[in-house]
Amino acid sequence: MRSALNGSEKLDASHELLNLSGRSLRTLNASWGSYARDDQMAPEGDWRVWLFLGGRGAGKTRAGAEWVRARALGEWPEGAPPARRIALVGPTLHDVRQVMVEGVSGLLQVHKDHERPVYEPSLRRLTWRNGTVAQIFSAEEPNSLRGPAFDAAWCDEAAAWKYGLQTWQTLQFGMRLGETPRQMMTTTPRHCPLLKDVIGAPSTFISKAGTGDNADNLPAAFLDYVTARYAGTRLGRQELQGEWLEDNPHALWRRDVLERCRVAEAPELSRVVVAVDPPASSGEGASACGLVVAGVDREGHGYVLEDATVEQARPTEWAGEAVRLYEVHEADRVVAEVNQGGEMVAEMLRSVNASLPLTLVRATRGKHMRAEPVAALYEQGRVFHLGDMSQLEDRMCLTEPGAMAGASDMDRVDACVWALTDLMLKPRGPEPRISLL
Repeated sequence: MRSALNGSEKLDASHELLNLSGRSLRTLNASWGSYARDDQMAPEGDWRVWLFLGGRGAGKTRAGAEWVRARALGEWPEGAPPARRIALVGPTLHDVRQVMVEGVSGLLQVHKDHERPVYEPSLRRLTWRNGTVAQIFSAEEPNSLRGPAFDAAWCDEAAAWKYGLQTWQTLQFGMRLGETPRQMMTTTPRHCPLLKDVIGAPSTFISKAGTGDNADNLPAAFLDYVTARYAGTRLGRQELQGEWLEDNPHALWRRDVLERCRVAEAPELSRVVVAVDPPASSGEGASACGLVVAGVDREGHGYVLEDATVEQARPTEWAGEAVRLYEVHEADRVVAEVNQGGEMVAEMLRSVNASLPLTLVRATRGKHMRAEPVAALYEQGRVFHLGDMSQLEDRMCLTEPGAMAGASDMDRVDACVWALTDLMLKPRGPEPRISLL
């Protein structure tokens, strides 16, 4: 299908570009194979799923869109007819539309004018002139994939799917058209049952790319920032290098435990709190403000209802969000750590709602010591997560005891610990103004 260029051939080719007319250059730019990296090109051979694991901005979306284009127009594999029915599946309908279809690297952008499909958002459908149809699906609605049949599918950011394994398994029953139905999955790796299932399948071909591999198409300021902040960290290896990392054996939380605690809805709760772990500063470079809503039922089981942590927010912004969560969830109280802000934390919250029921807590023990009894509640099967808590769970599974003491990115975990401690580990009685934990 394509031949790779060696170093001298690529140099000669770059010189030839200088002599191309404007029209010829536009034609070349429309030819994906002329400048795509090898990892972005569909592999040869007999495979059922092409899994592209990539860091943020590594060119995954462009590779996925170009593969769908080639399948729809019959350009790949060579000699095969065009795919007739294609499934486009993303975390939400909004994600499919804004990223996979309408995005800067989406399907509408990678086609030449005369070959671009007709896009009907209201029907969740794209139709090519040759009759090929692509349908849009959300991983939030696994049952919407029941019934339709496909000979190709593009699944984007699958590690962030709310009902990942259920959506994927439902899709597999629909991959029954054509002689060799194939699927492409593009995602930043994250430990979840779906990726574990796909990676372990013998019919899966895996490509990998890091953020730096696409440096020519990314702003230097973005690369400098994420590299300086995350290079060398476990999170950086996952989000920048696109590495599939096994569970950290030293972490307080394990993936299998967290997967077992996921529920679709919570029962009637006897008490609900909003926990706030405020940052020490605000503006660019500041830590996030941890905001977690949790409740407890009459049986003493805890439920994490929402992780609403905000990045680089000003005090008025995180205080306003905390009060909003208190009102939306009809919470009983806001629990706020005051180590970083002292009385200012209470003043900011009460400037938004003067009558806000508020418990201020001051940490006198290390993060690890506070987190251990909460992690034990999970091990005992007493805490549940409502729906997708992927960002919170990712951080939980990186919480090594020795690494927590000075960690600046544990805000959402700290907020969760404060919430569950207040609900499940603190003796009930008159609410103190400040608790020392």
